[in-house]
Amino acid sequence: MLIQFSVSNFASIKDEVVFSMVASNKDENSNNLIGVDNKDERVVRTTAIYGANASGKTNFMKAISSGILMVRRSNTTQVGEKLIEMIPFKFDNETKNKPCKFEFIFISNGIKYVYGFSADINKVYEEYLYKYTSAKPSLIFERTEVNKYKFIQADSSKLKEIETKNIENKLFLATATAWNYAQTKDAYMWFADKIDTYENFIGISDYNLEKLKEGKDAELENFIINLLKEADIVIKKYNVEVEDKPLNPIMQSNLTKLGIQPPNNTVREVNITTIHEIENESGEKEEFELNIYEESLGTQNLFCLSVILKDVFEKGKIIIIDEIDNSLHPLLVEYIVKLFHNTDVNKNNAQLIFNTHDTNMLNLELFRRDQIWFVEKDEKRGSTDVYPLDDFSVRKAENIQKGYLNGRYGAIPFISKGDSLWI
Repeated sequence: MLIQFSVSNFASIKDEVVFSMVASNKDENSNNLIGVDNKDERVVRTTAIYGANASGKTNFMKAISSGILMVRRSNTTQVGEKLIEMIPFKFDNETKNKPCKFEFIFISNGIKYVYGFSADINKVYEEYLYKYTSAKPSLIFERTEVNKYKFIQADSSKLKEIETKNIENKLFLATATAWNYAQTKDAYMWFADKIDTYENFIGISDYNLEKLKEGKDAELENFIINLLKEADIVIKKYNVEVEDKPLNPIMQSNLTKLGIQPPNNTVREVNITTIHEIENESGEKEEFELNIYEESLGTQNLFCLSVILKDVFEKGKIIIIDEIDNSLHPLLVEYIVKLFHNTDVNKNNAQLIFNTHDTNMLNLELFRRDQIWFVEKDEKRGSTDVYPLDDFSVRKAENIQKGYLNGRYGAIPFISKGDSLWI
């Protein structure tokens, strides 16, 4: 479960922005909350992020993704390897030479953790991990000035030994976990297994194909077909054919240059066909087959997303999607959001974070005021800010879609009439 994320000096984000999933104490839309009965630790199930084009919405999503990828890739990082995920704010002569900073507050296996680090393209400068077993956080480790460490006293000798195995461009969280240190395992596995980000539907499609390569899954098929049916897309069933094909010489040469050697010099191809039941002129039902790529782009995207959603709901994961409304009808996006709010479907407290331009969802029947966030760029400084609707005095019955489009909350483009096009 994600509680809070903060970042500074990353891409278009100069000053620290704090994005929180913690719910306010307002009594509204209780199904949208996790921990409804716990007034001190209630978080929202979904958040929708709005903003103008080029305001920094995608950069904010990339910030979360980059923090996660740093953890996941750290154990394979080689000495001297560049940390390409680290992109500082470049519209300032000071910040462009300073490290990016990230902090995640989350719950893993019932324990609340605070984990953060700062790094540039060359090395990790600061890193820390705390956990809550009482009202106050307990130190697991701290790292400053690249290689100065402070450890939990009880495990100090073991951690000092692990310290010698870490290098300046690797995260100690990953190194300690790789060397079987139990205190960092749950925190590391949260990054590895419990949170996923997708910049677009291409990434979602890639996950879909990898999952379907595992073979036919009757339970998964039932979930997909039922989800499509509820979304008014009638597909009776689908077939998956997996075939290992020999690599052609050009592809084999390119992969070799990248240091990739597929087993037996083959590539696994997945062919998905959908089956439609159609009534002919005689009133008889016949089955017709289409390749998945002959379906509409919206159907393809929802099909691919459904594979992920099953995994997300079963494992209680956090999913972050950039431009979720890409090729999806607004009502379909609203349907997906409502699945996360449905406690009969979302039994394991999965969370969804997404950005969108669809203002039809800006209503307080679908979302609480603490579930709607805005991203705005200061054009003079070139920097991005992130803030919630809850920062404004918004009445429960207020038309927030109208207020947003009228510029009350900022985060909209100010568009001219085109009079200067030929000047």
